[in-house]
Amino acid sequence: MPRKARIDAPGALHHIIVRGIERRKIFRDNKDRDNFLDRLGVVLIDTQTPCFAWALIPNHLHLLLRTGLAPIAAVMRRLLTGYAISFNRRHRRHGQLFQNRYKSILCQEDAYLLELVRYIHLNPLRARLVSDLKGLDKYPYCGHSVLMGKKKREWQDTDYILRFYDSKYSIARRRYRAYVKQGIAEGRRPDLVGGGLIRSAGGWSVVKAVRKSGARMKGDERILGDGNFVERY
Repeated sequence: MPRKARIDAPGALHHIIVRGIERRKIFRDNKDRDNFLDRLGVVLIDTQTPCFAWALIPNHLHLLLRTGLAPIAAVMRRLLTGYAISFNRRHRRHGQLFQNRYKSILCQEDAYLLELVRYIHLNPLRARLVSDLKGLDKYPYCGHSVLMGKKKREWQDTDYILRFYDSKYSIARRRYRAYVKQGIAEGRRPDLVGGGLIRSAGGWSVVKAVRKSGARMKGDERILGDGNFVERY
């Protein structure tokens, strides 16, 4: 079955997930992680691509990006190709580093932006790279620590996210952290990264309820949003 074309548009919001081939590590140590972040920063600044959330896990990574001057496909091609060459050279390996194509989900911003920021930033806690929220607050390989003001990444757009909580940084950070804390109990969220209609509807229970009512819904595995949003793309 042929692959569906990626969806993109100026200003579009994308949740990007990149996995290692055969679930192998794409980051073996902090030198790898720092190398990736250096490359990410250069590419994002060059292409004026806003980044709202990110997390590096040993065998995969998450990015929440808005399309800037260059298509997301061009941004990711430059980023992943350069990193893969560098990784293979450093670790004296050959062959593919990443699993197939990266997953790029076009997201309905007004409905999902803050949920996605929280979901992405809780990944290190779910993966047990940190033991608790206090550890996540200062974990250097996740955008949460940047939003909390513990780390600096010039290429991460913290202002845009914090303004949703308050115009004053101290209050905004406190409210943002409380929102993240609430999300810990939710665990994994397949409705945010799963497939098609279930994801677009917000979960299987919603799909069943809509079907019982006799209404029709449109879903697309490349999109996170309601039926009207899916129709537009």
